[in-house]
Amino acid sequence: MIKNWLVAHWVTGALFMALGFLALTPLLAMSWELPLLLIYLHLPGYMVHQVEEHWGDRFRTYINEKVFGGVEALTPGDVLWINLPGVWGVNIVALYLAFFYDAGWALAAPYLMLVNAFAHLVNAMQTQEYNPGLATAVVIFLPLGLVSLFMAGGTPLQHGIGVAVALAIHALIGISANRRAATAARRLA
Repeated sequence: MIKNWLVAHWVTGALFMALGFLALTPLLAMSWELPLLLIYLHLPGYMVHQVEEHWGDRFRTYINEKVFGGVEALTPGDVLWINLPGVWGVNIVALYLAFFYDAGWALAAPYLMLVNAFAHLVNAMQTQEYNPGLATAVVIFLPLGLVSLFMAGGTPLQHGIGVAVALAIHALIGISANRRAATAARRLA
């Protein structure tokens, strides 16, 4: 019951939460150093992206139809798990790491944005068409991700961990979608 409600309403919630987080930004900017503030902005930045991407189930429909040829590789439940714990959770953990330790330990947040933006751009170049989420990937993810990497600094180890987390999350999504698509294709055959 709760899962069905979340599946139906999480994108609307993301819109209002993003607006709320963004409304707090001027207050936080008065007391937080820039690297911490930038890491904080990854959460509402991702939420704005998710609204563009998932409003009306656009991304899941696009992936299932265009990438997987009409096979349900991504379910509504997958989208929920990817975006709430997989994106919001990672960004919240990154913020805590930046706040209590160092912004370098939060580099998974900008790398997650940059890997996602890269995926949107590669898809757009391959298909020569818009994909849901492309606009915010270019307008928000690329500048915020790159500026955050520059401002956070970080050791080679911190960058390695950030890249590894971002790539692992995207790899798990791809593996899961490909498995589900292969299973569905076997059932249809």
